[in-house]
Amino acid sequence: MPRPLPSLNALRAFEAIARHASFSRAAAELHVTPAALSHQIRGLEDQLGTTLFHRRTRGIELTEAGRLLYPGLQAAFQDLRDAVARLDRAREDRFLVISATPGLTAKWLVPRLWRFLAAHPEIDARISASFSYADFVSDGVDVAIRLSNGVHPELHVDKLIDDAVLPVCSPRLVEDGLREIADLARFPLIHYDIPLSAPAPPLWADWLKVAGADGIDPTRGLHLNAADIALDAAVAGAGVSLSYKLIASDEVHAGRLVIPFGPEIPLADRAYHFVCPKHHEKRANVRAFRDWVFAEMAETKMRWQAQGAKLSGAPVGRTTRASSPRGDPVRQRAHGSATPGS
Repeated sequence: MPRPLPSLNALRAFEAIARHASFSRAAAELHVTPAALSHQIRGLEDQLGTTLFHRRTRGIELTEAGRLLYPGLQAAFQDLRDAVARLDRAREDRFLVISATPGLTAKWLVPRLWRFLAAHPEIDARISASFSYADFVSDGVDVAIRLSNGVHPELHVDKLIDDAVLPVCSPRLVEDGLREIADLARFPLIHYDIPLSAPAPPLWADWLKVAGADGIDPTRGLHLNAADIALDAAVAGAGVSLSYKLIASDEVHAGRLVIPFGPEIPLADRAYHFVCPKHHEKRANVRAFRDWVFAEMAETKMRWQAQGAKLSGAPVGRTTRASSPRGDPVRQRAHGSATPGS
């Protein structure tokens, strides 16, 4: 008849002591006192009828019996730990916490995210919108879309897309006479004032300098502290906004905004990147989101190119056709062109 197995607690105590070669370190791992472990080991030795450890002045050593017992127990408890870890990973893979800036979240990510969730009903997404870079440890974030130089040595980084800034406005302003750069003197400028902790995009003063425009005050107009709100103001006809090209994409394609003229200013040394902790890119939910983001970014670029937009800008004075998100053709009155990065 097989011998009854000793208690699991006693076997776990033996495995931890043998692995650490220390009663005190094993006690710290198991959250008990060394005296409690000594009591368990004495009981295990009595039940097995043999000594498992030699107590030395400077430490402990496994006896012959201990060396016979340890490998099987070590493998068994490692299997248990691995099984619990697989359960934890399965639970973690159900949730995906995504970090992005408020403007990108509101104007690009959220309007598309339903497609990712429909394709992956097993994943529950959580969005953390912030101007600051997420701390992947303390903030509980799994993935992020960052506008940065891409230098994040502690993270896995994939470049998604370049971006630029360009003027956008309501079609009504074009109808009201906004035809060339000099006309900006008669229309309000909408400014996106981002927090000082974040890298600043080119400002109206920068754009006017590149455009070679004189006699226009680059500081006047409406100042807002969020890119999505600045776009909403432009859609409402409050003025001309100098916008990130990527987050303006849907508004332009739907005809709610037009690009009255160029030029566009590429963002120097910055682009959108997919980032996550190193080695987490292999997790199923992270890999699924990464692949989806790349596909959506490519689709955004293709939509610009389908309307005849050129990466370097197009001649002014043209009227082009765009497609709304539902696929209905809409008329876009534009005198320039833009694309969501190269």
